[in-house]
Amino acid sequence: MSLCVDVFVREADGKWRVLDVPEGCDDSAGFEVWRETVWGSVAVRSLGARFLPVLAEDDLYVEAHEVRAFRDEVALLRANLELIATTTRPQRQITEHRRQIETRLDNIEAAALRAQELGAGVLIW
Repeated sequence: MSLCVDVFVREADGKWRVLDVPEGCDDSAGFEVWRETVWGSVAVRSLGARFLPVLAEDDLYVEAHEVRAFRDEVALLRANLELIATTTRPQRQITEHRRQIETRLDNIEAAALRAQELGAGVLIW
């Protein structure tokens, strides 16, 4: 299975509703194993990330008021992409792994931008 990143809105009754992924957008947030091996890795945690490491234990719900901080965390991970790639994959596979992480960060960032524009939240599950 793969992780998906979606935008959700809270209804008046507190329930959440996942919005459709716009045409041309990718909702992939990585492989299921990435919950622990990438997003919950020692490298990601050592950078001070607080949102994505939640995936090691559970699905991640970023409420609307936290999306700006979540986008900052995505930018932090992007700035440290080399560290994350080299510490979460065997050396011979670094280039492809780095590209995969970068692509998933692109997808996560795009969803976060959509959420911020809509006053919505981000769900990775």
